[in-house]
Amino acid sequence: MKTYKPYTKSRRHMSTVTFKGKVTTNEPYKPLTKGGKRDVGRSGGRISMRHKGGGHKRLQRLVDFGYTKRVPATVETVEYDPNRSGFIGLLLYRDGERRYALLPQSVKVGSTIEASADAKATPGNRMPLKNIPIGTFIYNVEIKEGQGGKLGRAAGTYIELIARDQGYADLKMPSSEIRKVPETCWATIGAVSNDEHHLVVIGKAGRSRWKGIRPTVRGTAMNPVDHPHGGGEGRQGRGLRRAKSMWGKPTGKGQKTRRPKKYSNYLIVSRRKVGKKS
Repeated sequence: MKTYKPYTKSRRHMSTVTFKGKVTTNEPYKPLTKGGKRDVGRSGGRISMRHKGGGHKRLQRLVDFGYTKRVPATVETVEYDPNRSGFIGLLLYRDGERRYALLPQSVKVGSTIEASADAKATPGNRMPLKNIPIGTFIYNVEIKEGQGGKLGRAAGTYIELIARDQGYADLKMPSSEIRKVPETCWATIGAVSNDEHHLVVIGKAGRSRWKGIRPTVRGTAMNPVDHPHGGGEGRQGRGLRRAKSMWGKPTGKGQKTRRPKKYSNYLIVSRRKVGKKS
């Protein structure tokens, strides 16, 4: 981690990830990039997700989460991607094609990566869950075969393969949830790179705005007409046993927020543990 001399109040606790010795280039591979305006929490011009908007302009990197090319590749570069927390790498395949991929820890420039059913269970290689040894850490896991990786893509995260039974693999998620995924789905061996990402201290409000994150107002600071927690003379507690969202739905620590009839309930072996982490 990189810290700064406190020549301003906001700099005192600010920290960033050190890219020196990790990222090998500052320029992305242009054929695999595209521009365009981001949606920033809008759908048809209306806000569909609050607290998003503005932010610095970003260049989109076209990352291959499915590893559809079954040819060995060599890691050419390790790059920063402003659209995700983990590092990406430019892979050069033996037939000359280049693609971006999400890199695991310990994989560096010159490493060989392979996507094959009979590949070795080494970091960066991709293979079906039925061929991965029990107890292995994996990331970028598919939910449906051929759909591309959906689970375990944030910096430093990993999923543990703990069992296989009746055509399904049991995965222990970073949230402590245990769920089933078809064993024909593919996953990449290892843990996502940039494991220091969770130690970053934003330090000031302006840095959040650079990232496209707008301010969040506390419900207790609002009026009763605007939020269930609002109202009261001076600074008050919420006055409710359970915390609620602006729309009256359960929220906060220790409450279940998953829909009772969600389509994937039959795949959940053990619910995630909610509440304060000890």
